[in-house]
Amino acid sequence: MDDFDKTLGAVGLRLRALRRDRGTTLVELSAATGISVSTLSRLESGSRRPTLEQLLPLAKAHGVTLDELVGAPPTGDPRLHLRPISCHGGMTILPLTRRPGGVQAYKFVLSAAARPKEPSPQTHEGYEWLYVLNGHLRLVLGEHDLVLAPGEVAEFDTHVPHWFGAAGTESVEFLSLFGRQGERAHIRARPGKSDRS
Repeated sequence: MDDFDKTLGAVGLRLRALRRDRGTTLVELSAATGISVSTLSRLESGSRRPTLEQLLPLAKAHGVTLDELVGAPPTGDPRLHLRPISCHGGMTILPLTRRPGGVQAYKFVLSAAARPKEPSPQTHEGYEWLYVLNGHLRLVLGEHDLVLAPGEVAEFDTHVPHWFGAAGTESVEFLSLFGRQGERAHIRARPGKSDRS
């Protein structure tokens, strides 16, 4: 068993402990996340491996960050705590924030060679903002099939079916801000001295 399998294998026990510590039932958690009771039960028992689309709403519902949910050890120093999470399908996620609740920031790296080319759009609770750093990101969003170049941004309600992957033969890197439903991230800039004249 590799480190990835060990990490995912421990998620079920952590999910059950978090839910029981908060006195939440599977039915209540299902209502908060949109994940069926039977799927939640299988995730907690370890008979089903969680996907990113399941981990994000579960982390939000439990008030923890994604890296805390998958078991990154606490160090007291977030610069040491933020470690990449490798997922199947050629995806690597680097959590950039540790604040439970509110908007969470992540850096994604998608391998063009390993990522599936056939979209399988998912939905979940929340709102997302993407900024492409390198490569070209294919974003399937509802009926739209878009390609975002470096420097381009997308902002959408995650209730809309969505999927992303590398659009070309090179890997793609992008930043993701993910927040609760209705919580949007907006950039505000204060005018500089030269702008005031």
